[in-house]
Amino acid sequence: MSKTNIVVIGGGFGGLYTTKHLAKKLKKRNDVKITLIDKNPYMTMMTSLHEVAGNRVDATSLQYDLQRLFSRRKNVDVVTDEISKIDRDKHEVIGKYGTYPYDYVVLAIGSEPNDFGTPGVKEHGFMLGSLEQAEVLRDHIDLMVHMGSRERDPEKRAQYLNFVVVGTGFTGTEMAGELNSWRPELAKRYNLDPSEIKITMMEMAPTVMNMLDRPDAAKAERYFKKHGVVIKTNTGVVGVHEDYVDLKDGSTFPTKTLIWTAGVKAKDSAANFGFKQARAGRIVVNEYSQLPEDPHVYVIGDVAFYDENGSGRGEPQVVQGAESAGKCAFKNILAQINNSEPVKFKGTYSGFMVSLGPSWGVASLMNTFHLSGFFAILMKDLVDMIYFIQIYSGYYLFHYIMDEWFRIKRPTLWRGNLNRYGNVLWTVPLRIYLGMMWLIDCWYKVQGSGSWFGNKLQLQFPWLMQAATSGASQKAGAATSAATNAANSSSSAASAVRFSLNFDYGHSPMPVFNQMPDWMQSITKVLIPNNDAALAAQKFMTVFEIALGILLVIGLCTWFAGAMSAIFTAIFCLSGMNYWVNVWMFFAAIAVMNGSGRAFGLDMWFVPWLEKKLGKWRYGILKPFYLVDHNGHKN
Repeated sequence: MSKTNIVVIGGGFGGLYTTKHLAKKLKKRNDVKITLIDKNPYMTMMTSLHEVAGNRVDATSLQYDLQRLFSRRKNVDVVTDEISKIDRDKHEVIGKYGTYPYDYVVLAIGSEPNDFGTPGVKEHGFMLGSLEQAEVLRDHIDLMVHMGSRERDPEKRAQYLNFVVVGTGFTGTEMAGELNSWRPELAKRYNLDPSEIKITMMEMAPTVMNMLDRPDAAKAERYFKKHGVVIKTNTGVVGVHEDYVDLKDGSTFPTKTLIWTAGVKAKDSAANFGFKQARAGRIVVNEYSQLPEDPHVYVIGDVAFYDENGSGRGEPQVVQGAESAGKCAFKNILAQINNSEPVKFKGTYSGFMVSLGPSWGVASLMNTFHLSGFFAILMKDLVDMIYFIQIYSGYYLFHYIMDEWFRIKRPTLWRGNLNRYGNVLWTVPLRIYLGMMWLIDCWYKVQGSGSWFGNKLQLQFPWLMQAATSGASQKAGAATSAATNAANSSSSAASAVRFSLNFDYGHSPMPVFNQMPDWMQSITKVLIPNNDAALAAQKFMTVFEIALGILLVIGLCTWFAGAMSAIFTAIFCLSGMNYWVNVWMFFAAIAVMNGSGRAFGLDMWFVPWLEKKLGKWRYGILKPFYLVDHNGHKN
């Protein structure tokens, strides 16, 4: 049986989105094979390159391995290759290392910075078009501040410490914001006054951040000016030299660091395919995201040009546009395979968000809601998280949250309060103390007449007590009388019960709940319906509490032990079995989850080992490149 081959070229936002959805929709079709080809073995989070350039996150934080993204999809082959041509006559995709037959092909090679032929940009400027460029820029910025701190000549010092960002679009604005947030750290490292490190944004237009509504742009501009970022409008850069730039008005500006973010164009390699190109080298497509002359070839994302409204500018080169085109492409490929009606491209743009540093930004949602500060950054993070949900990757959703909120080098959205690299050594005594609390509490449950391992019922739930006394009315009467006496006794003792968060001499501690809430009682009654279940439960609980205590004391599986400690404490409170004076255990359990076992405990070795084993088991072994041999086996 011949197979239908779908080849997706490019593992960026659009290509990945298309491949993921095709893989899911066609997972039961053994006659369809999907091949995803990219020059790298990973997808790069291009929208976050400024975070690497600004030394907020490591470069590996923006790399999402393609094999891990598709390891559970048996109908997808991941190939590392550089594609140079699509032979439409032979229906073959031709790469540097191999040739790949296709019935349908999706070209999603993305874009790159556009210097518009400005002299000196390539030789002396810096761009943010790849992860490698971001790393080079990061190292250069650090070196320039270091050199500037040692330079005594005022003119040369200015060249070192002046940083120029050309363009105030998404990339330029976010780069300037990231650099501004890095400035205090750089100044401290090299014993400078932060004001000596100068950041200047240059915009050729009379207004800045023109992708935003004017009120939102005005907020951003005020924020930059308040934090010492200089903004120059009507300022065109016409030449770049090693230690200064030429401006359109004939003047010069001293700097050894010009970051060019003034525009993007289709990848230069787009010209090699021989398709009709439009503005900025983008390939012309029809309303179905196809080549007008070939319905089996789709072009999506930044490299595609579809001018629905006749503006001559095409669709915005943003992630939402790539996703919209990817949705159109995969639906139309499915339509062609299933002989159904195609759909037309419809660009969906729910809003625009831009960060002005790791903890402040502006956002416009559906042209209705305008956010700034904390909520704008939170929305930006949530939009990124939604993308991982859309491509069905819980693994990288988890790592995105960890990299953006926990594995951080400076305060971000949560002002650094979630930073897992903080000094957690001081939580080690708390972890050990909490573990000892569990062990000491269980000491009385494993010995003597009160042992929870015997056949004596220790869980005094109402329905269990009723069941135990329902056999004989005399015993029931005696039990009722005893219960009444106990209630009277309890009532008289209640006068000594007092709310407190610590033990108060001479008074009994107040329970969090005098009796179990009705909803909790319903759940517990299902789980523990009778005495036999209760006896088994109290034995299990005792063993589990001992295990939690041991794990916390030795610092093994601390995150799990802390989480279960918090859950158990909450359950005991809701069951009427815990007092206000013990509520601290809940908060202590949450505190020790943040790396307490890695600071001084067995998790220092266990957690890396576990991550390696689980990653290998589920996603395979990471490789520098991926390929498929002639027999269809992945290597």
